[in-house]
Amino acid sequence: MHWVLHVDLDQFIAAVEVLRRPELAGLPVIVGGRGDPTERAVVSTASYEARAFGVGSGMPLRIAARKAPDAVILPVDAPAYLAASAEVMSELRAQPGAVVQVLGWDEAFVGVDTDDPEAYARRIQRSVLARTRLHCSVGIGDTLVRAKIATGFGKPRGVFRLTARNWDEVMGDRPVIELWGVGPKVSKRLLALGVRTVAELATAAEADLTTEFGPRMGLWYRELGRGGRSAVVDDTPWVPRGHSRETTYQSDLTDRTEIEQAALALLDQVLGDVAGDGRPVIGLGLKVRYAPFTTKTFTKRIPATTDRDVVRGKARELIGRIAPGRPVRLLGVRAEMALPEDARAGTTPTRGAW
Repeated sequence: MHWVLHVDLDQFIAAVEVLRRPELAGLPVIVGGRGDPTERAVVSTASYEARAFGVGSGMPLRIAARKAPDAVILPVDAPAYLAASAEVMSELRAQPGAVVQVLGWDEAFVGVDTDDPEAYARRIQRSVLARTRLHCSVGIGDTLVRAKIATGFGKPRGVFRLTARNWDEVMGDRPVIELWGVGPKVSKRLLALGVRTVAELATAAEADLTTEFGPRMGLWYRELGRGGRSAVVDDTPWVPRGHSRETTYQSDLTDRTEIEQAALALLDQVLGDVAGDGRPVIGLGLKVRYAPFTTKTFTKRIPATTDRDVVRGKARELIGRIAPGRPVRLLGVRAEMALPEDARAGTTPTRGAW
């Protein structure tokens, strides 16, 4: 029988750091920014010991330091995490009969035909641990959605099966925000329709959902409430849709010229990344976080081009939309590229993409 397994490394970034510094085992470890809680930065990950203090990914580092004053705070070391991730994914591809679809540094779908998915999952855990010394949890499902959600019930270091047979029992009474693909904004819109639980979403009126979310997304959300349909694990080589860079400034930018120069400097870095892919730019994005913490994102489609001057000119149009007189604490620039034929596109499989 065909199964979808979702492999998710436990506290991945923190675990990599503990491997490099065994003396940190069992201690609250926080990784973020340059490791300095006096600077503006956010938590990339926290060990389970740090999470017990209420520290979570995306939290400002200074707040995390207050919540866990005895925590060890380390700087982000992306090359180390990429190297560890590559080893894990290589080991997954080495499993017998496995079709592997990488979702990020620390997670992947594995499609496999087996009569004993639990035994296969345990073999994956042992193999990954033996090669990398990293622990993982594995969700087993008859669809991608169910496998992804199942992993949460297996953490840490466990295995959990979620299928059509036990979907209603396990998920029916849970709030819709616990579904993969439903965030706070969507859950609030669903609540306005009287939809609170997964079971209510599964049986929600088609007309209500399509009116609120459109014909495609409305039906998609209802299908999520039923556990999804697709069980296809796609191992087509991943091709990045775009590249992005962003910076949180230690002091707010207030001068208009300074803001424009900072944004264009980020764009130059992004275009350097784009040049390595050899594909034209077809869209631009600009993220602006005003002080104290209001974020706006502006986007623009542009005719396909590899001319840096043309791209910079279009970027200036987006920069012109930044509100005058408002201090800026963060800027981010993204360039979207044309995709080659037969490519599988998605979000960049790293943390921090936007």
